[in-house]
Amino acid sequence: MNDQEKKPLSDLMETTMTKIREMVDSNTIIGTPINTPDGVTVIPISRVSFGFGTGGSDYGKSADKFGGAGAAGVKIDPVSFLIIKDGMTRVVPVAIPAVGVADRVLDLVPEVIERVEHFIERKKEEKDMF
Repeated sequence: MNDQEKKPLSDLMETTMTKIREMVDSNTIIGTPINTPDGVTVIPISRVSFGFGTGGSDYGKSADKFGGAGAAGVKIDPVSFLIIKDGMTRVVPVAIPAVGVADRVLDLVPEVIERVEHFIERKKEEKDMF
């Protein structure tokens, strides 16, 4: 099979992948920050799933006939929002609250980090005072 015979299928696959790249990029997962007049920044976070399939074949008695098809699907689910105000960050889930221990721990990570930062800052301030 020479390169000319492979070209229609390759072109079909490349077109399908190009369209998927157009639909799904990093801004689809971590959305564009939204700034409110009162100084709050809201960043949407989504889960993206996608799939595609492409196929084709020569048909008929001559090799110059090609039939092919490509399909793709994208599913975007909003997961949560990062809320940033006065240097403090909170995660506000959109979905049903976490049910598993691991899910709950992941939900609490930003809050724990924030509390540790405040504790360290307070200790530094106390040290500077004495």
